[in-house]
Amino acid sequence: MTLHIDSAEEPVRFLSPDGTFAPTPAAEPFLARLDALSDADHERFYRDMVSVRAFDREATNLQRQGEMALFPPSEGQEGAQVGSAHAARPQDHIFPSYREHVVGMIRGVDPVGILSLMRGVTLGGWDPTDPKNGNFHLYTLVLGSQTLHATGYAMGQLFDGASGTGNVETDEATMVYFGDGSTSEGDVSEALVFAASHQTPQVFFLQNNQWAISVPVSVQSRTPLYKRGAGFGLPSVQIDGNDVLASYAVTSQFLDEARTGQGPRFIEALTYRMGAHTTSDDPTKYRTDQERAEWGTRDPIIRFEAYLRARGAAESLFTSAAEDARDLCADVRTRTLALEAPDKNTIFDHVYTDEHPRMQEQSDWLNRYEESMTEEAR
Repeated sequence: MTLHIDSAEEPVRFLSPDGTFAPTPAAEPFLARLDALSDADHERFYRDMVSVRAFDREATNLQRQGEMALFPPSEGQEGAQVGSAHAARPQDHIFPSYREHVVGMIRGVDPVGILSLMRGVTLGGWDPTDPKNGNFHLYTLVLGSQTLHATGYAMGQLFDGASGTGNVETDEATMVYFGDGSTSEGDVSEALVFAASHQTPQVFFLQNNQWAISVPVSVQSRTPLYKRGAGFGLPSVQIDGNDVLASYAVTSQFLDEARTGQGPRFIEALTYRMGAHTTSDDPTKYRTDQERAEWGTRDPIIRFEAYLRARGAAESLFTSAAEDARDLCADVRTRTLALEAPDKNTIFDHVYTDEHPRMQEQSDWLNRYEESMTEEAR
C-alpha cells in the first residue's frame, strides 16, 4: 500500500504519554505492522532503550573525566532510534549522522568503536564493509552530507537491480538519519531532488529533537518539517518519535515500500534531546527547565515500560534489563580506558585506496620534524 499523508492534526502515535494504547487517526493505516511483533520483540525494544541510555550516561561521564574529547548524547531519542533500527532488514544499508549510537549497536557495531572515535584514536571507529557491522556506515559530523551519501548509495542499489523486484525478503533499501538542523543545509535538499528524480529505494528519517544546537526548530522552519519531503514529492509522515511502536511501524512499512520499487519516503520523528548537543554545549543557556520537564513527561522508556506492565510483562524483565545495562557500562568503561593511541602514521594510511607519493612525502616530513624537535631538546 502506498500512503501519502499531506497533513495530520496529530502525528502517528500508538502509545499515549502514560503508556496507554490509544492510536491516533493517523496511526490507523499502520496498525497491521504491530501484529507481527512478538513479546520477545517488545522486550528487545525495551532492553535496547535502557541499555543505550545507560551507555549515554557512562560515555558522558568518561568525557567529563577527560577520557574523551567529545560525546554527543542521544538521551530522549531512544524511541525513535530503536523502533526504526529494528524495522530495517539485514540487507539494508544505514547512514547515520553522529548520534545514532543504539542504531549502530543494534546493527552489530561494538559501542567501544563509537567511543574510540570520540576519544580520537581512530578515524572511523568500525569497518562498514565488515558483515558483523550490519551495513552501518560511518558517522558523519558534517551536517546533512550523509543524505547525499545515502542517496548516491540508493541510486547504486537501484541501478544494480538490488531493489524493486517485489521481494521484500531480498530487496535492499537505504535509510539515512539526520536532524532538524540539517534540513536547513543545501545537501539535504539536493539529496531529496536526486532521490525523487530517480525514485531511489530510500527512507529519509529526520529526528526533530527541537534544537539545532541553540536554535529552536520554530526559527528554522515556519511549517512542519515533514512537509519538506512532501514538497519534493515524497510520501511523508510525522510520527511521535517518543513512541517506539510508531517508529517501528511507520519505518517498517516505508522501507518495504521503498525496497519494492515505490520510491523514497520521508519520516519526521518528533522527539527531544534531553541533554546537551554535545558535551561542549551548555543547554541551560538557551533552554528552560520547564521545557525540559515537560518533555520528560513524554519519556520513551517510561512510556513503553508502562505499556509493557499493562500487558503483564514480568518484573524480571525490568530488573534484568537494568542489570544488563550496568554490565554493558562496566565493560565499555574498562575497554575504553584500555584504548591506546595509534601510530602517528595512521593518519596517512587511508587517504587514498592505494599508496600515494604525496602521502609518503607528508609522512616523511612529519617524521623529520619530530626528530628535529628531539634533537633540539637535547
